[in-house]
Amino acid sequence: MASRPDTDNYLSLFLNDTPLMDVRAPVEFAKGSFPCAQNAPLMNDEERHRVGICYKEKGQDEAIRLGHQLVSGDIQAQRIEVWKRFIANHPEGYLFCFRGGLRSRLTQQWIKDAGIDYPLIKGGYKALRRFLIDSLDNLIEAGDFRILSGRTGTGKTRVLRQLPNPVDLEGLANHRGSSFGRQVTPQPSQIDFENRLAVAMLKAHHLTGGPIYLEDESRLVGRCALPDALKERMARAPLLVLEQSLEERTRIIREDYVEGMCTEYIKRDGEEAGWLNFRDYLLGALERISKRLGGERHSQLRSLMEQALQQQESRGDVDGHDAWIQPLLQNYYDPMYDYQLSQKQGQILIRGGAETVIAWAGENVSTSAL
Repeated sequence: MASRPDTDNYLSLFLNDTPLMDVRAPVEFAKGSFPCAQNAPLMNDEERHRVGICYKEKGQDEAIRLGHQLVSGDIQAQRIEVWKRFIANHPEGYLFCFRGGLRSRLTQQWIKDAGIDYPLIKGGYKALRRFLIDSLDNLIEAGDFRILSGRTGTGKTRVLRQLPNPVDLEGLANHRGSSFGRQVTPQPSQIDFENRLAVAMLKAHHLTGGPIYLEDESRLVGRCALPDALKERMARAPLLVLEQSLEERTRIIREDYVEGMCTEYIKRDGEEAGWLNFRDYLLGALERISKRLGGERHSQLRSLMEQALQQQESRGDVDGHDAWIQPLLQNYYDPMYDYQLSQKQGQILIRGGAETVIAWAGENVSTSAL
């Protein structure tokens, strides 16, 4: 393998989805890393903890000596094998630790001793993270945003993905944004969400260009918080309002939150456990908004939902879910959305169905919203 130089071209790494080997400990990786990073630690959590204590009590030299003692022999050989497999699968990648210092250099040297030259990222995780924070701040400040709005169930995410330059906030947060928005897989950490958002914004700006389309979201998408500056820009940005009939919205809700989620739970957990977990998901989502619904309305909707679930389980018929979906939309989500829309500061550029909105966006791809 020809030798490649170490790099500090952070923009190129993110725009090109360059594979990254994160040699920090698993606990560090879990707190936050980057979309194309894989964890292949030099030290596990316990080893890192012991070395950290030694560093505080006895200084750097003793800590380094202890690290070499802990990661030696078979353990060292196993770690090198993991790195070699990563390199074989990703010869174009780079490695990094927290600051691009001792751990990166030691990993790089051990790999070189095994006959492979593999470059590192100068400044490590800290520099990459700083680059993304600064880039996101700049892109938010200078960005030209258009917001896709619409009542619950209009299929905003489906339409967003067909617009010229979308950034899917719900996809990045792995959450649909409402009480019913949980997915079967967990959400990213806040740091991971911010990093994903920054990378998506960089790609939208550098690789596609033009106005960036975002779906109208609250400050929180599940547990992932939007940057305050982005939320402020979104509140003032021009709007595309997606409109659908109640029947169409009901169908979309049923497809996404009933049929789709049931399939996902069964796929993950098996037929019996998957069904029970899906049932708990629906009932739990309704429970989370019970106070806002009020006791009587919540009780009525829960009864309708339980009947629909029984019908689905016994006959495989999902049409019964319309009985709770429609009143929940009409009496809870619609009034809340209508009020929020009335408070928006941005100009409404277009109203209409999916085809109308998509066509308008395709015809208005310049950097000006007007």
